[in-house]
Amino acid sequence: MAFFKKKVEPETQEPMDLESVMKKFDRESNTRVWEGVPKILVTCVLAAFSVFSIYVTLFATWMDEIRLTTFMAFIMFIGYLVFPARKGKQRINYMPWYDIILMLLGTGAFLYFTVNASEIVKNFRITPVEVVIGIVGILCLAELCRRSVGLPILCVAGALLVYALVWGSTNPSITARVTETVRVLFYSKEGILSTPVNVCSKYIVMFIIFGAFLERTGIADFFIQISNALVGRFSGGPAKVAVVASAMEGMVSGSSVANTVGSGAVTIPLMKRTGYKPEFAAAAEAAASTGGQIMPPIMGAAAFLMAETIGMPYSNLVVKAILPAVLYFAGVFITVHLEAKKEGLRGLSREELPRLKPLLKQTYLLLPLILLIYLVGTSTKSIAYAAAIAILVAIGVSLFNKEHRITPKRLLEALAAGGQGMITVAVACGVAGIVAGIIGVTGLAYMLFNGIVTLAGNQIIIALFLTMLCCIVLGMGVPTTANYCIMAATCAPILVQMGVPMVAAHFFVFYFGIVADLTPPVALAAYAGAAIAQANPMKTAVTSTKLAIGAFIVPYVFALNPAMLFVDTNAWEVVLICITSLIGMCGVAAGLEGYFLRNMRWYERIATIIGGLLLIYPGLVTDAVGIMLVGGVLVYEIFTKKQNIPKVAI
Repeated sequence: MAFFKKKVEPETQEPMDLESVMKKFDRESNTRVWEGVPKILVTCVLAAFSVFSIYVTLFATWMDEIRLTTFMAFIMFIGYLVFPARKGKQRINYMPWYDIILMLLGTGAFLYFTVNASEIVKNFRITPVEVVIGIVGILCLAELCRRSVGLPILCVAGALLVYALVWGSTNPSITARVTETVRVLFYSKEGILSTPVNVCSKYIVMFIIFGAFLERTGIADFFIQISNALVGRFSGGPAKVAVVASAMEGMVSGSSVANTVGSGAVTIPLMKRTGYKPEFAAAAEAAASTGGQIMPPIMGAAAFLMAETIGMPYSNLVVKAILPAVLYFAGVFITVHLEAKKEGLRGLSREELPRLKPLLKQTYLLLPLILLIYLVGTSTKSIAYAAAIAILVAIGVSLFNKEHRITPKRLLEALAAGGQGMITVAVACGVAGIVAGIIGVTGLAYMLFNGIVTLAGNQIIIALFLTMLCCIVLGMGVPTTANYCIMAATCAPILVQMGVPMVAAHFFVFYFGIVADLTPPVALAAYAGAAIAQANPMKTAVTSTKLAIGAFIVPYVFALNPAMLFVDTNAWEVVLICITSLIGMCGVAAGLEGYFLRNMRWYERIATIIGGLLLIYPGLVTDAVGIMLVGGVLVYEIFTKKQNIPKVAI
């Protein structure tokens, strides 16, 4: 993102190298260094991939095997061009011979399938030569995954692959086992070319390119400026700016780390300067930025996979996601407000705030997003078509701003950025397809179902808790997209069979895959924020988990009572749920923060937390008890507001 380069640091803090932070916590930023003519050539190749993807998505009528293998061949080619074998400082314009060989082998393996797709699909069996080609393709994809995504998902896929070859088949011939495994994983639509890669090539690619164009229109900086103008003057203004800006920015950015570093470069130093502790400043930005992946209308790549997996129009999925997302950000916003009140923090001065009137003249920058939302909700065309129209509108609105105008050079850069942004997502989807394919072929899903049901003892709350643990542990090193794919193939069907509605089960694993970016010990978004704030990483991760408490509570609520997702409910119930849930989130935030109108005693905190949880859970009885508890504490504090009660932290 262009605004990553901004450095708004307080005078007492050493300048922060944001590029190094991104490279440390975000594998997508650890890329080769190309300069001069090689850079131009690589940029043109990446841009060509974006143009190819747009054409294929909108106009081509190829059979799926040809479309998907061509897409993956392109990914292999540009993936090895972009990602080196090792992290660290890279030599300029250098690509070792073994990377060239891997690039050609991986690309060639998928292109072989492209050229011979009709014959391979027609013949159920594959030849020994095709077995070798399939193995080469799988290994080259695995190596690119190691470079761009990381080892954890490879460890999962590797363990399952060993299981499939050793115990997953009754065929005594190891050769036959290898042949069948390669056929399923490489030459069928049950492995690499399954739903994740299919959705990636049809929909996700368009929205990544759309996000790349939006960044170049200056919309990210506009989000920060408008948030400053709206809430910067209030108590603890910079933290509220972080929440509001990240909620808006999350609508076009699906990366927790990138969002944290991008807006955190501006908001974290401002938070520290107004009095927030470094750990709290970093945690507030990380919690808000991570929530961007659950914020409609785009919500990150995994949301498109969810819509395809459960067979629901994406526009319907977006509507169901609204209330949980609002509750999440409301919880973070309320907590930073209460922290500011507790610490007596003020907002930014009038001189530090941007003027609102000039910013309102730039609201035309929102036209692409508004049009996208409209088209997704009303158009009979595909969501890829809606994204394509929004890209054209983004180019159009940029013409009104000289600083951010999309010139031919910026057009090429935007297309190249979109192409490069696709690599990690596509590779993660491919490997997730391998995992899902093995689980399906070996019957491991059924065994997992029996195991969880046995452990849970048919208690749905225990099954939800075990699923949550699986999502968080898996998400500690696996991208959200891959995490969702794996959990959607394993745990989500188990929850469905135990009585959880399908949409609620998939939202459940989706949410907990995302909050893994905040949960210790591998909380990449929190650690990135801590690096900018020069704070203790583990304390930051713990604080961010507390701030994001809504993401841990809300999924249980809509899994147990899907009315929050507007399932089997009416308009009156929706209004009631919105009001009581917001009040409940306020109660939970106050209890965890230890401050309402004044510092709270321990029993007041427990009462407000319990009352808040009851209000978040839909139901007249729970709402009534929750109102009594939260309202009772509030009334009690009104009459005892002047009492001097020491702060007690959880």
